[in-house]
Amino acid sequence: MSTPQAQQEQPAKTAEILPEWDLADLYPGPDAPQLQSDLDDTNAAAAAFKDRYQGKLAELSGAELAAAIGEYERIDETLARLMSFAQLLYAGDMSDVEIGRFSQNVQEKVTNISSLVLFFTLELNRLDDKDLDDKLADPGLARYRPWLRDIRVFRDHQLAEDMERLLHEKAVAGRSAWMRLFDETIAALRFPVDGQELTSTEALHLLSDPEESVRKSAAQAIGQVFGENIRTFALITNTLAKDKEIEDRWRELPRPVSARNLHNLVEDQVVDALVAAVRRAYPSLSHRYYALKAQWFGKDKLDHWDRNAPLPEQNDREITWDEARRAVIDAYGRFSPDMAAIGKRFFESRWIDAPVRPGKAPGAFSHSTVPSAHPYILLNYQGKTRDVMTLAHELGHGVHQVLAAEQGHLMSDTPLTLAETASVFGEMLTFRGLLDQESDAGQRRTMLALKVEDMLNTVVRQIAFYEFERLVHDARRTGELTPDQIGAFWFEVQSESLGPALRFSEEYQHFWAYIPHFIHAPFYVYAYAFGDCLVNSLYAVYQESEAGFAEKYLDMLRAGGTLRHKELLAPFGLDAGDPDFWDRGLGVIAGFIDELETLS
Repeated sequence: MSTPQAQQEQPAKTAEILPEWDLADLYPGPDAPQLQSDLDDTNAAAAAFKDRYQGKLAELSGAELAAAIGEYERIDETLARLMSFAQLLYAGDMSDVEIGRFSQNVQEKVTNISSLVLFFTLELNRLDDKDLDDKLADPGLARYRPWLRDIRVFRDHQLAEDMERLLHEKAVAGRSAWMRLFDETIAALRFPVDGQELTSTEALHLLSDPEESVRKSAAQAIGQVFGENIRTFALITNTLAKDKEIEDRWRELPRPVSARNLHNLVEDQVVDALVAAVRRAYPSLSHRYYALKAQWFGKDKLDHWDRNAPLPEQNDREITWDEARRAVIDAYGRFSPDMAAIGKRFFESRWIDAPVRPGKAPGAFSHSTVPSAHPYILLNYQGKTRDVMTLAHELGHGVHQVLAAEQGHLMSDTPLTLAETASVFGEMLTFRGLLDQESDAGQRRTMLALKVEDMLNTVVRQIAFYEFERLVHDARRTGELTPDQIGAFWFEVQSESLGPALRFSEEYQHFWAYIPHFIHAPFYVYAYAFGDCLVNSLYAVYQESEAGFAEKYLDMLRAGGTLRHKELLAPFGLDAGDPDFWDRGLGVIAGFIDELETLS
């Protein structure tokens, strides 16, 4: 789940050397003979697989079908390895023309190969329920029961095989091409701030600078540059929203979010309850906190560039990479030595790429790659406390992905709603560890404020993003949207979610344009809020539990995609379908704000 920085462009930093990943565990390089042979061998294997099985699945015994799924899994894992290498190489430098060409070529070749085996899951979905149940009596096939259960979620929305193949093959010249245009446009933009030409990552980072003049200059530059390019971003957004609307209509999906909910294996009513609970809580959470922060700054309102400003007394010293690593690993180790041991492997084995570079993908992610390899983490580390929390977050993903790999390629992936559990739990462990070591009331207030802001960004802001996407996709069904219409939707959801203590300048209407989730994974964003609220409830159980919680937690991560959220949470006495579940998680954030009011 992202190139050396020119010295004159980079904000002042220490001379600390940050780690860069080594992708050789996937392939030694784009010209590696093994890469080409994997393409050739997998193409041949896929063609043979199609000849052997297409149109014949109903005739297979349970054992024969299990053998076919095993063969399909090996083909698909090799294709995933190829795509992972190409995507990670591209994320490292999206401005390099040759890397972009290589990544596109690999994607096109992988798409062509995967189209040969596309029939397999489509045909599996056409099997009669009773026929499949009879075959599942075979122990070898029974192992794949969770995967079969999950792919059959889509059977009512499946199109004819030739139409599915057409959509699959056209994606590289359609949806994927527009995503690439977004990525490369963002990577090429430069933002003029105080005489420096900054990347989007560096400019956005300045929104948490201690100096208000710096924050304001960065915000104005971000708004100006995106405003100058807003027609391009509006075109990308309109095109992808229309593309999604056409496909959703053909698949008879009732709502723009329906496809995401099916992929996340979560019921519509559970997501609706989460969104409703968070929106109800806006006044007691974000509205209350930002009013409090405005008081701390001696203002009646905060300008939008002050939203993530450090508190006046905040210690803004740079945190070295070694300090960050130690803080996260120590926190993990206090919870579970096994969890810390897995985390250490990322640092010792060059599985992390940390420096900011021109052309590098903004933000952060942990890419699971394939079970036969290991995850890779991308960061843009700049020495702030939030960067430490980001490291804790992505390492949580990484630990989860290592443990879930035990389930094999087809069943290691976790739905997004549960994929954020380990990452947010890792953040909470790190934060609690740091907070428990702090006795100074002023520093505790600073740390609590920073945590509250991160939680508001994870819960309130992401649900506001979800509402923005809902407005855009609903409106796009009736015609193309102008940049001003999209900007108006952005202002609407930001005003509702952040409250009356925030003041927005005109250029803020363009800030929606830099959010990659809107382009790469529509409606992904509610998963962050789902994960944060879930972890708040889970952490409360941990604090009240006796011995054995860590073992149950690691077992939950090991389950990968084999269990649904109800089954995973049952050992902890939690149920996301309970109407009070979300309010319980949101109450943790409200409790932190209560403590801040007391400390103030």
